[in-house]
Amino acid sequence: MKKEKKKGSNSIFLSYFSDSTRFQHYSSKKQEGRRRSFWALLESRKAEESALLTRNFYREYEKFSILLQLVTMISLSDVYHVVAATVPLYVAMMLAYISVKWWKFFTAEQCSGINKFVAKFSIPLLSFQVISDNNLYKMNLQLILADFLQKILAIILLGAITKITSRGGLNWIITGLSLSTMPNTLILGLPVLKAMYGSEADVLLAQIVVLQSILWYNILLFLFEFTTTKAASLAPASEATEIEITQEGRAKEEIEEARDRNGRSLKTKSILLTVARKLIINPNTHATILGLIWSSIRFRSISILSTGGLGMAMFSLGLFMGSRTSIIACGTKMTLVAMGMKFLMGPALMAACSLALGLRGRLLRVAIVQAALPQGIVPFVFSKEYNIHPDVLSTGVLLGLLIALPVALAYYYLLSL
Repeated sequence: MKKEKKKGSNSIFLSYFSDSTRFQHYSSKKQEGRRRSFWALLESRKAEESALLTRNFYREYEKFSILLQLVTMISLSDVYHVVAATVPLYVAMMLAYISVKWWKFFTAEQCSGINKFVAKFSIPLLSFQVISDNNLYKMNLQLILADFLQKILAIILLGAITKITSRGGLNWIITGLSLSTMPNTLILGLPVLKAMYGSEADVLLAQIVVLQSILWYNILLFLFEFTTTKAASLAPASEATEIEITQEGRAKEEIEEARDRNGRSLKTKSILLTVARKLIINPNTHATILGLIWSSIRFRSISILSTGGLGMAMFSLGLFMGSRTSIIACGTKMTLVAMGMKFLMGPALMAACSLALGLRGRLLRVAIVQAALPQGIVPFVFSKEYNIHPDVLSTGVLLGLLIALPVALAYYYLLSL
């Protein structure tokens, strides 16, 4: 009996021990599972945090790289080229301003004559030089079409605004077109965009300059002539004077031609005459002589006047500013409107037209940044010649050159995001 009791007590003890061991084993498994789930959760959170940190790091790195690229994209050499291109023009402008405002060197008639010389000689020869140096068969048609559509949309938009507001008419359409779509590509555009986008930008900007010289400057001249003729501002006496000058010039040319004919030698030997006739008939002789004449005209006669076109235009701008009571001749409100049309409306229209025509990448960026360049000097020369809002365009040229580089950098940063 005692043995049975002992066995029973032992069995009870063993069962209790096994149950407690199972419970401990179960609890240890449970804790181990919890421990594993906790570590897994911790690891996942660490992975998420590291991924978030990595994303933030790369995001900040991209911003830093863009800022670094923005800072380093224009080297000291590029800054020198930009300054070297703009400072002489400001010197010419300030010299003209001082000569009129303080020194009283020029009268109003003399200032008008200087501007007429720029409009009739320097600017046409500059346009001729730009067009003759360009290869028309290698132009980017998408960029040309985008520039063309930008100006057409600007004309339509400006016409609608003048129609709705019943103010301005054709004069303000001309002024708005000059402000918003005629950038200063020769002075600032070439050095700035070359620093941003490389030598490819030079070729693209040259094509835009050629299109402006061939088409849009002539359209501007047509519109100026139309408005002045409509207003009957051209005096008949001036036309008669021009006709008389033309007739006198032709008479002088005829006299010189007659002298040249009479001055030919009549004692030339027959052999030399025969050789001369054969040489004259030879096309190679024609090509050689014409090439020499063209080379001498292009690289001396034309270049002397064309290279001084921009400087004379800035000098004319300084004369105009000196003849006004204030440098900002059009007032604060009109200045803000002009700057908005130049630096907001123009690039927006170019971006819309470029995207519609499928321009992407560097070509799109070049198109938009060149549209954000300051206003060109040539439209001011025309407006001064025809007396259609020269105060607005002179302010656009002056302030545009001052803020051109910061605006170009801002557009470069936005397009790089």
